Amino acid sequence: MTVGETLRGEPARKWTILPLLAWAEQYLRERSFDEARLNAELLLARALGLKRLDLYLQFDRPLTPAELGAFRGLFLRRLAHEPVQYVLGETEFMGFALEVNRSVLIPRPETEELVEDALAWLRAGGNDEARILEMGTGSGNVAVALGSFLPRARITTVDVSPEATTLARRNCGRHGVSNVEFLTADFAGAELPPGAFALLIANPPYISAAGTAELAPEVKEFEPLAALTDGGDGLSFIRMIASRARSLLAPGGGMFLEIGAGQEDDALHIAREAGLSRCSVKKDFAGIGRILRAFAGEGPGP
Repeated sequence: MTVGETLRGEPARKWTILPLLAWAEQYLRERSFDEARLNAELLLARALGLKRLDLYLQFDRPLTPAELGAFRGLFLRRLAHEPVQYVLGETEFMGFALEVNRSVLIPRPETEELVEDALAWLRAGGNDEARILEMGTGSGNVAVALGSFLPRARITTVDVSPEATTLARRNCGRHGVSNVEFLTADFAGAELPPGAFALLIANPPYISAAGTAELAPEVKEFEPLAALTDGGDGLSFIRMIASRARSLLAPGGGMFLEIGAGQEDDALHIAREAGLSRCSVKKDFAGIGRILRAFAGEGPGP
């Protein structure tokens, strides 16, 4: 029996919340979807206009045909491997609810670690008014987090995609973040003030062309390819950012980049060849070298 046949809501079967959750979880699990229960809960909560907790407070509530239809539409999108974040139109990053769509990458936990590391470094230097430059605005997740936690900082974020810039503006507005300047430009040629920034931060496209074949359908069929890969060895954007970092950073300023698994040695070499100092790579919670840190000069930084 198809999803459509199962969820038409015939009078002979009145679906209530708990059995529907159990059915949806099993259907997804049998098709090897990760986090099947969570997906079912999120989709049903959205269809009913409820919070996830409310599903269990109203577990015996009968669903109307219209509600079943709304759930069916969301469920079929997920079955086609569309990421649940795109289906819902939102995700969470460092506690901030963000709008997302297919024009931007879905923020990952690894990028939260990048931002937390950069924040810790800035705070250790006692500079809450740092001037910050981000390459690759995306959904605005990094700008929202940095702008919220450092309200006196001045943040400039650059993205080549007008759609991403528009979305990021909305997300900053949603959280009352007003200390962000948006530039729609190619970072390689963007006109930026030399020696002005205490921090250069980026989650660049670092997946190699060969690596894209190994991505899950949710990623390679739905997320913007240009934000995932450089179409080459995965190091092109790291080279480009590092080549500009020394001239853009203030003395002692830091470059913090997210890099891919297995890129640690190459990334360190690139940073050193670009004339940056105190280069290191920090491992993420999975033990993968993830955050490239390099500095302009030998000073202590901000």
